[in-house]
Amino acid sequence: MFDSLSDRLSGVFDKLRGRGALSEADVRAAMREVRVALLEADVALPVARQFVEDVTERAVGEEVIRSVTPGQMVVKIVHDALVDLLGADSSELNLAANPPAVIMMVGLQGSGKTTTTAKIAKRLVEKDRKKVMMASLDVARPAAQEQLAVLGEKAGVDTLPIVAGQQPTDIAKRALQSAKLQGYDVLMLDTAGRLHVDTQLMDEMKAVASVSSPVETLLVVDSLTGQDAVNVAKGFGEEVPLTGVVLTRMDGDARGGAALSMRKVTGKPIKFAGTGEGLDALEPFHPDRVAGRILGMGDVVSLVEKAAETVKMEDAEKLARKMEKGKFDLDDLRLQIKQMQAMGGLGALAKMMPGMKGMKQAGDVDEKALSRLEAMMSSMTSEERQKPKLINAKRKIRIAKGSGTTVQEVNKLLKMHQQMEGAMKKLKKMGGFSKLASMFGGGMPGGMPGAGGAGLPGLGGAQLPPGFDGFSKK
Repeated sequence: MFDSLSDRLSGVFDKLRGRGALSEADVRAAMREVRVALLEADVALPVARQFVEDVTERAVGEEVIRSVTPGQMVVKIVHDALVDLLGADSSELNLAANPPAVIMMVGLQGSGKTTTTAKIAKRLVEKDRKKVMMASLDVARPAAQEQLAVLGEKAGVDTLPIVAGQQPTDIAKRALQSAKLQGYDVLMLDTAGRLHVDTQLMDEMKAVASVSSPVETLLVVDSLTGQDAVNVAKGFGEEVPLTGVVLTRMDGDARGGAALSMRKVTGKPIKFAGTGEGLDALEPFHPDRVAGRILGMGDVVSLVEKAAETVKMEDAEKLARKMEKGKFDLDDLRLQIKQMQAMGGLGALAKMMPGMKGMKQAGDVDEKALSRLEAMMSSMTSEERQKPKLINAKRKIRIAKGSGTTVQEVNKLLKMHQQMEGAMKKLKKMGGFSKLASMFGGGMPGGMPGAGGAGLPGLGGAQLPPGFDGFSKK
């Protein structure tokens, strides 16, 4: 997400930071490059033009030109302008209504509307503890209603029973009545899509809205369609009272132009971003965090939240207690590898860590390395993982064959473990995590409460493991 734009802007700002003083000409030249970068990222021309004008006006002021660190001041101004462009504050779903609160999902066919409906419903059930029902109003697309029923079963969300031959408005009325009688908090209506915005589609949307009175009308658009996504959003916004936008396939959009243009064009907040095909691959859209990622500042808040969601507290506490005693075996390393994979792998973690972007570009990280490490440890016996010193030459050959790796890779894994174990023992001699944590006011930066506050959230203190470069792409 935003990779190409992020790379271009990093290059522009690196030049500015490298200079002791900036003239007005320097700033204007940099802003011209920013404008080109935005246009190449498929940002709408009027949006890119207005953004650059606003930033330039603020950046050529006396405060920046005479600043001790003018390059950093320009970056801050661009960051603040990006946050404004993306919507300033994150926008939560408005469910303040007499139950059931109705959420109507609209969009073109193929935008990922049905899957997104299930993703949001699952999130509401699991995170907000809401009782949710989904209903498919799509009678035009073959098996659309059955698709939502299957997704509902996977997500653990109830769906309205299918009655053949009913029209969308009749289904909406039946869903509303059923949701009221059964005490549901939220009713999600998945409406039919079309190949393009047309009168028939809009009339159907309006008819459904009139009988269901939705508190949220969310437009689902495919971010990969770039400027088309913006045009679709504009078309829907002129006909239907939208309350927000959900961008799908953001994980495949390296440019990000649709996201940067959407708020400005529609005037509606981006509420969620789809980041993959899985039903859990949905993130709330936080403008300040996204702006930080674009400018290579990382996103530690999202990293901590992701850790809290994926890491089991008891595992983190158990690991912290072992490490407090200076113990760290291959079972512990294996647990950390699994936690890193659950959090999206090394590439995803590197993008969220401040300062890591230049060191670990997603293309430089071999994500298969984590799988190979886990395969090697799975080929070991429980005794070997707990006592790695037992692993002699003969055992290394067996482990390599069993995991489809080489003896050299097994050696690198064992060396990595030795380095990490050595670090734990040194830390114990220094007084352990509790003493180290007290130096930071009671908790290590990014630490997880109750986990000894160690290093990467929930990863028991391990940064990217020492020696891990041996498994990176060359």
